[in-house]
Amino acid sequence: MSPGSSPAQRALTIVLILLGVAVTFFFGMRALHAFQKFNGHRPPPPDKVETDTELIRDWMTVPYVARMYHVPDKFIFEALNIPKNGNKDKSLEELNREYYPDRDGFVLAGVKQAVLAHLPPPRLDSTP
Repeated sequence: MSPGSSPAQRALTIVLILLGVAVTFFFGMRALHAFQKFNGHRPPPPDKVETDTELIRDWMTVPYVARMYHVPDKFIFEALNIPKNGNKDKSLEELNREYYPDRDGFVLAGVKQAVLAHLPPPRLDSTP
């Protein structure tokens, strides 16, 4: 501050600096808290492939299942004999109602079967 500034200007400058420090501290603490919260939620390792097909549910879509089990969605659609175009956003339940209305659970069972057929055989590790 210049020597000729008024006491009101000095007070305003100090208040604005303190307000800036407080805002910076507030958002810095929020960022730190968010960082700590998400630190324990890392994505799964790339080589970890889900193998339990009993986790597949009617609300899932074919691309969702394909990503979860590392199976090409084209393979699942072919196994179900359902065209891929226009059906990527439909749940397994919707696909069942549309293509196999007289066979409850057919699509869900077919997806589970297709995924199991595409999964690699389990590794037999001889390490204890």
